[in-house]
Amino acid sequence: MIRPPMRPILLAALPALALSVLPARAGAEGILVFAASSLTNALNGVADAWTRRTGHPVVISYAGSSALARQIQEGAPADVFLSASGDWMDALEASGDLRTGTRRDILGNRLVLIAHGRSAEEVSIDENLDLAGLLGGGRLSVALIEAVPAGIYARDALENLGLWDQVAPLVVQSDNVRAALSFVARNEAPLGIVYATDAAAEDNVTVIGTFPEESHDPIVYPAAIPAQSESPDAQAFLDFLVSQEARSIWRGFGFSIVE
Repeated sequence: MIRPPMRPILLAALPALALSVLPARAGAEGILVFAASSLTNALNGVADAWTRRTGHPVVISYAGSSALARQIQEGAPADVFLSASGDWMDALEASGDLRTGTRRDILGNRLVLIAHGRSAEEVSIDENLDLAGLLGGGRLSVALIEAVPAGIYARDALENLGLWDQVAPLVVQSDNVRAALSFVARNEAPLGIVYATDAAAEDNVTVIGTFPEESHDPIVYPAAIPAQSESPDAQAFLDFLVSQEARSIWRGFGFSIVE
């Protein structure tokens, strides 16, 4: 599904950018977590629960899964990585940047079409949808279609439904799914494609349709410990992500649990 490598201009910029924007390492009794942007609200809740339970801090860096994976490959000191796509985790396994045996699939999600505001009319998402007509000359906001999982799922779904060609010239791309969500929330694009959990986190958008599950690969979030982690808390935090306490938080934010 994923089409690495990223576009050359992004690849050229990332190594110089990656290490300059990272947060400081969390310390001997804390962890630095790299996580897909779509996990922001829910993972903040899980991290708060962990800190209350253990007293140990968690520092989280949110970005597109592709950018985070590249940073890890460039030596960024992440202790745990949560990706919105198995393919970027595959890439880290192939490059030897994951601790063997720590990878596990933890969450699932759905792909939705959103509109600006709170009163948009629902549509049926199938091969008969006049998506270009719905846009009315406006833009369709998505994450990067060549690198960021949400954008790749979006393009694959549109291609499989036969809708891509009609909207491809109208697509505007963002570095991550939360940025794509923000474009619609600010009415800079009338429609966007994001995860259901992102839409639920934003008051100024409406879900007007859910993409058929068969129109794209399953949306699964794997987690693992990068090979360079030295944190004594990394494994315990990874285990906590699938604890009953954490699962209750994940479900509260709309994620499904991978059993």
